[in-house]
Amino acid sequence: MQPCMKQETEEKLERLDRVIAGEGLAGVLINTQPNFAWLSAGGNNGIDSSREAGIGTLLVRRDGRKFVLANRIELSRLMTEELDGQGYEPIGFGWEEEKANPFITADLARSLVDQALPLGSDSPLGPTVRVTDKAIARARYKLTAAEMDRFRLLGREAGAAIGTTVRSLVPGLSEREVARRTIDSLATIGADSVVTLVAADERMRLFRHPAPTDLRWNQTVMIVVCARRDGLIASLSRIVCAGPVPDHLRKRMQATAKVMGSLLAATKPGTSGADLYEVAVRAYGDAGFPGEHHLHHQGGAAGYRTRDWVAHPACTERVQEDQAFAWNPSITGSKVEETCIASSDGIEIITTTPGWPAIAIDADGKGRYLLPDVLSL
Repeated sequence: MQPCMKQETEEKLERLDRVIAGEGLAGVLINTQPNFAWLSAGGNNGIDSSREAGIGTLLVRRDGRKFVLANRIELSRLMTEELDGQGYEPIGFGWEEEKANPFITADLARSLVDQALPLGSDSPLGPTVRVTDKAIARARYKLTAAEMDRFRLLGREAGAAIGTTVRSLVPGLSEREVARRTIDSLATIGADSVVTLVAADERMRLFRHPAPTDLRWNQTVMIVVCARRDGLIASLSRIVCAGPVPDHLRKRMQATAKVMGSLLAATKPGTSGADLYEVAVRAYGDAGFPGEHHLHHQGGAAGYRTRDWVAHPACTERVQEDQAFAWNPSITGSKVEETCIASSDGIEIITTTPGWPAIAIDADGKGRYLLPDVLSL
């Protein structure tokens, strides 16, 4: 294992140890794909992308001893390719046993820990475990230095890949073809697009989550992606126009960018999700579009899920130092979306696209941001 990876995994195990102690657990099971990727510094226990559950489960015991539990189809690959050098002890079982007993992972884990204490888990693995996903997720929020480096590189490469793809588009392509090219462009940088949305012309105004269809674009098209690599997910949206950008779209993009600027300026360690929601509500009103916040969420904390939490009126989560956020304000027919990292030094946008037209926003003197405008082809 490389020294930087060793330092990263040790830091994460220390955070998990605090969860185990704080919750009074005998140990914790990590099964979901986002949490497995986090704890293993980018490892992958996913085979079936239609499920959040992974094909292998990590067990971290109260005394620090570590195991990986999986059926024998998966165990050798996990040990060789995803967990090599990380010190996990393998516990295998037959796939037939797994089919006969859906709680086999929990049963085996129970036999490996102190029977007097409860066993925690990030997912419902059986009646003998207590789901402690929120506590585990909060241990995940603060990015390590190595994670920030990986995230910055992913954001930079995803932004560039989408920019290259979008500049090659021509009117007449279907939304499905635009989506295919977008997915292919991310594959070239080793990333999966876990969300791919495309809206042509009138569908931009009608739908906030436009799944691609056979509709062919004529004047305007919006592309939305959530690019995942090493478990981390970078989200961004781009809009292009064939010819001059209509005045109504330019006006709405300017207003949406102002909302985005207000959110970025307010995303500081200690600020609550409820406070950030109120910032967005005021910003829409100030921009001349009150009530637009009711038509779509504004985004929120990001990282190993597209959104770890979303800002809303009752949200008690707070911004952490070195935590990732993906904000996506929208005004009917327009959208601005970028991924960033928040710290006490300010906001760092990591998904910029080289050479893309920008809207310069001065957020009440609290920050100046260059945000994506509409590209005219």
